[in-house]
Amino acid sequence: MTSRVLVFPVKPPLRVTVTSRSSAEEGAGGWGTDEAVGVLVGFPGGAPVVLDAGPGDGCAEADAVVLLLLPLPPDEGLAAGLSAAPPPEPHPLRTTALSSTAATARNARTPTPVGFRADPRVWSRHHPYGKHREDDIRRIAAWRWLPPLLAALLGLWGLRRGASMWRDESVTWQVAHRPLGGIRELLGQVDAVHGLYYLLMHGVFLAWDGGGPAAGGLWALRLPSVAATALAAAGVAAVAHRLAGERAALCSGVAYAVLPPVQMYAQEGRSYALVAAAVVWATYLMLRERWVGYTTVLLLGCWLHEFAALALLAHAFWAWRSRGWRVSATVVAVLLLPLAVVSARQAEQQLGWLGRPGWQDWAAYGVAAAASLLLARGAGRDLVRVALPLVLLPPGLLMAVSLVNPWYVDRYVLYALAGLALLAGTRLAAARGRRPWVLVAALLVPFGWWSVWLRTPESRRDDVLAVAATVRERARPGDAVLFMPSRRREWLLSSPQVYGGLRDLALGRTPAASHSLWGAELPTAEIWARLVDAPRVVALQDPAGEPLDPYPREAVKRQTLASHFDLCSVDEVRGARIVVYAQPGRCP
Repeated sequence: MTSRVLVFPVKPPLRVTVTSRSSAEEGAGGWGTDEAVGVLVGFPGGAPVVLDAGPGDGCAEADAVVLLLLPLPPDEGLAAGLSAAPPPEPHPLRTTALSSTAATARNARTPTPVGFRADPRVWSRHHPYGKHREDDIRRIAAWRWLPPLLAALLGLWGLRRGASMWRDESVTWQVAHRPLGGIRELLGQVDAVHGLYYLLMHGVFLAWDGGGPAAGGLWALRLPSVAATALAAAGVAAVAHRLAGERAALCSGVAYAVLPPVQMYAQEGRSYALVAAAVVWATYLMLRERWVGYTTVLLLGCWLHEFAALALLAHAFWAWRSRGWRVSATVVAVLLLPLAVVSARQAEQQLGWLGRPGWQDWAAYGVAAAASLLLARGAGRDLVRVALPLVLLPPGLLMAVSLVNPWYVDRYVLYALAGLALLAGTRLAAARGRRPWVLVAALLVPFGWWSVWLRTPESRRDDVLAVAATVRERARPGDAVLFMPSRRREWLLSSPQVYGGLRDLALGRTPAASHSLWGAELPTAEIWARLVDAPRVVALQDPAGEPLDPYPREAVKRQTLASHFDLCSVDEVRGARIVVYAQPGRCP
C-alpha cells in the first residue's frame, strides 16, 4: 500500500474523484474511461483525509492517499496547485464544490496537481454525477465520416463483379421475388434462418429490382450490404472512440473497412454484412448502457441470422455485472427462441452439406487469435474486455460445436472481425515511430491484390449468370435439361428467360408450388422413362472431382446418360460443367 500527499488550496467543502489512466490511452491521446480508484473528501484546516474506496461511490480498490487542504481567503477563487516537474503529458486535476459536481484527478498512481478550474468537466464514466465527454456522440467531427465513406467507396468499387452472381445470391434473388405468401410457406419448410433478410429484400425489389440480374439487378441486390458495411465501419469507430479516443476511432474504423473479408461480404446479396452492423452497434449501445436500444438492435441481428446470438457471450465479459444487460440478454434469448426451434428442425436440410472445420479453418482461426492476443498486449483493459472476446469467442465456440454438429462457415460470424479491427486500430493509433507504418504499408500490398481479386467472378464458388449464358448458347429448341444434383436447378432459376425455354425432365413440382428452394423431383422410375425418350439433354453438373450424390434419383440420372446417350460436348464454366448428350448418332 503506497500513499500520496496532495496539497492545494480550496473552498469548503471538497470532493475529489481520483481515476487512473492507462498507458494506451495516453499514447492514443484520448481521455479514456477508466474506473475511478477512490474518492477524497475533506475540509480546510490542515486535517489529513484518507482515501475512501468504499463501493458506495463506485470505486475500485486503490492505494491510500492523504489529502492536505489549505484554507483559502473568501475573495479568492480556485488557484493553481503545487506542481513538481510535470511529465510530458500532464494529468489534469480538476476540483469543484460538493454541491455542484465532482472532480477528477486523471492518474492516482502519479498525481501531479497542475491547475484548477471552477467549472470542471467530469471524465469518469463511473462517476455518479458527471457526464463523460464522449457521451456526446452527436458532435460529429469531420474525421468520423472517413471510415463509413471509405467502406462505401470500397463496396461500390466493382460492385457488379464482372456481371457475375453466385448460387447463394441467386437464392436471394428468386426467393425475394416470390409473393409474401410464398415466402412464408417456404420459411415453414427451409431457410427460416434467413427469413427476415428475404422479407427485407422483397421490399427492396418492390421498390426497384434493376430489371433483372443481367441488367441493373445486381446493384439492387448488393447495395443493402454496401450500406450495412458502411454503417458497421462507423460503429467500429464509435466503439473505439468510446474506449480509446479519436485517433483510435479513426484507425479502427478504417481498419475494419479495408479488411478483405469485410469487402467481400459488402458486395454480396446475403445477410452477413447486415448482421455485422447490428452486432457492432449493439456493442456501442452496451457501452452507453442504453439497454432498450441494445436489446432491439441485437435482436434484429439475431433474427437476420441466429448465430449473432454468440455475441452475447462476448458482451458478457464487459457487462455481466449489469442488471440491465442481464435483462436484455434474457429478452433476446426468449424472443429468439421461436426462430431457434424452427431452424433446429430444418438444420439437417439447411446445413447437411457442411463438413467439420478443416485444417484451413483452424489455421485461419489460429492466425486471427494470435494476432489479436499480440495486439491486446499493452492495450487498455476496457478495450481488451470488449474486443478480444468478440474476435475469439463466436468463431471459436462455433468451430468447437461443429466438431459434433457441422455448423461452421466463417461468414456466419463475420462480425467477429470488428474485434480485430478495434485491437489493430487502437494499437496503430498508439504507435510511435516508423516501424508500425512500414508494417501497415507491407500489409497493404497483399490486401490490395486480394481486394482486386474479390471483384472478379473467380472469387466465388460459381457463376450462375455464366452458366445461364452457356446454356443459352448450347441449347436448341425442344432440348431437355437435367440438373445433377437437383439443387443445381438454382443455376437457372434466376434466369427464367433461359430456363423457361427448356423441358425439365426430372421436375415434379416447381419450387414455388413445393414451397422449397429447388423444387420437388419425380420418382426414380418416371425420371428414367422421361430420360430415355429425350432426343437431346443438356445436363448441368458439378465440376469434375466433386463428390457424387448417392441418392437413387441421382444415380439413375448418371447411369441412364452413360448407357443410352452419346456425349456431344462439355463446357467448363466457373464452378460448373454444361454437358450436352444426344441419342446415339444424333450429335452434330
